[in-house]
Parts: sequence; structure tokens; C-alpha cells
Amino acid sequence: MNSKNPLTLAGLETVYDALAASIDRAGVDKSELLLVKLALLAAREIGDEALFTRLIEMAQQNL
Repeated sequence: MNSKNPLTLAGLETVYDALAASIDRAGVDKSELLLVKLALLAAREIGDEALFTRLIEMAQQNL
């Protein structure tokens, strides 16, 4: 998987913190919906079904 602008470690930490805060704000009842909406927005931005499917498979590993 090659990205034109891969996130640095600091960038990943910033994104992680923003996501964690957003999940907390959404609460238990809405956190799953938030993550689905985020995934669909990301899929649309990526614009590559095969790549997004591979990312889903990678995310499922070692849960």
C-alpha cells in the first residue's frame, strides 16, 4: 500500500487522538454509527474499492 503523503508517527498520533475524542463524544450508543460513517467517507475519498477492501481485511487481523 503506497500513499502519496503517508502520515508521520506524530500525524498518526494526532489522528488517533481526534478519533478517540470523537468516539467519546458520540457515546456508546452512537460510536458504531460514527465509525461506519467515517469508513464510508474514507472509502469515498480513497476511491479504490479493492484498496479499501484490503484495508478492512487488515483492520480485522488480530482483533
